[in-house]
Order: sequence, then C-alpha cells, then structure tokens
Amino acid sequence: MYDFTPPVANLVNELRKIPGIGSKSAQRIVFHLLKNDKDKALALSEAIRFAVEKTRFCSICNNITESEQCEICTAKGRDNSKICVVEEPFNILSIERTGLYRGMYHVLSGNLSPIKGIGPDELKITSLERRLDSVKVNEVIIATSPTIEGNATAIYIFDLLKKRGIKITRIAMGLPIGADLDYVDSVTIAKSLEGRIEFK
Repeated sequence: MYDFTPPVANLVNELRKIPGIGSKSAQRIVFHLLKNDKDKALALSEAIRFAVEKTRFCSICNNITESEQCEICTAKGRDNSKICVVEEPFNILSIERTGLYRGMYHVLSGNLSPIKGIGPDELKITSLERRLDSVKVNEVIIATSPTIEGNATAIYIFDLLKKRGIKITRIAMGLPIGADLDYVDSVTIAKSLEGRIEFK
C-alpha cells in the first residue's frame, strides 16, 4: 500500500498531534509548505524554534512570557485584588481585547477531563491556592469555557475556595453552551464579564 515518503509522513504525523488538526488538514499544510518557496517554509520552522526556545511560563500566573514573570503580572496599575482564572494563555488575550478587565490572571493549563486522564493534579490549581495564601484577593473570577469540562472545573475550584471567604464569581452564560472561549467575539466576552454571577 502506498504511503508518503518518510520525511513527509513524519511531518504529517507531527502536525496531527496539534489539537484541531486532523489527517487531511495536516496533509494540506505539508503540501502547501512543500510546493511553495522553501525559504518561507524554513522561516516558519525558524519561527517555531525561536518561540519554543525563547518563551516560558510565568512563575506567578502561568501565562506565556519571555521573562520570569509576564507583562501583566509586572504591570503597574493592575488590580491585584482580582484574579481571573482561565484555561489557557490564549484566553487571556480574548479577555484583554474587551478592555474591561484590569485585574490579574491565573492560567490552569487545561480543564478537568477524567476521560483524558486530566485531574486536579494535572492543572495549576495548587499554585492558585498558594497565590491566595500570599496575596490579599477580594474576588476570584472563574472564566472557564461553558463546556462540560469547563463547568466541572469551575465547580471544583468553587468548592475548593469557598471556605476562604473570598467572593467567587463565574462569567455570565451569555457565551454559547459548549463554546470555546477563544472562538467567542470580544463583545460577548465583555457582556459575560459584566454580567458575571457570584457562586453560592
């Protein structure tokens, strides 16, 4: 049975490991890269290498950064009394685009998913608790996606933090059920932030 030549097959297989890219998409990307200017393909390769080598996770909030701490954690004028809990670093950008939120963030690096073997120990929940032990926080905003996993994560965090006496809110469900926060427009996210509800 015919298969791609090994270098091509290897690249297709590596691309398939990226969430959201299936076999067909991986093949299209590979053949696009191969049939165009080689310098452009090598530039992409160099950009990936540069990003991987030059970035790290913020020691405070787990956002992606070039330094020990990210620009948001070191910025002056941010409200340190609020922490918005999100699933992934790209969720921060979605919220920042609204221009409404000036507090801090905490990135969980995923959400609870027993089917995928992701439990509390695989998420950055312990580091959130440590932050709350060391900094005076008045409100924790849970901004996980309104999916089954996102809601389960929100409930877990609420149950974990409710004994601390901190106001815990959840972004309003103006977001479509099952939606990924990264694909929601800024206006909808803004309305969800404004209409957030308190966990009880």
